[in-house]
Amino acid sequence: MIHSDQGFHYTHPEYQSRVKEMGLLQSMSRRGNCLDNAPMESFFGHMKDEVPYKQANSMAELKYLIDDYMDHYNNRRKQWTLKKMTPAA
Repeated sequence: MIHSDQGFHYTHPEYQSRVKEMGLLQSMSRRGNCLDNAPMESFFGHMKDEVPYKQANSMAELKYLIDDYMDHYNNRRKQWTLKKMTPAA
């Protein structure tokens, strides 16, 4: 299951189609209920600050940057709210 808010990119037909292709179920917060989606909003906020996405010259480069960051975020980036552990730990 993949959970999100009702933002444009999550309600876009192409995104929803890809979610189905991956065999996932999509779940969305009710309008105005930001607490349900706080972990994802936090992740994307950090990603936008920490990934030099504007330097990507192609979709392949952008995908590499995002994949690399997701691995870093989950496996190496320690977080205060997790007692200085990584999400994977």
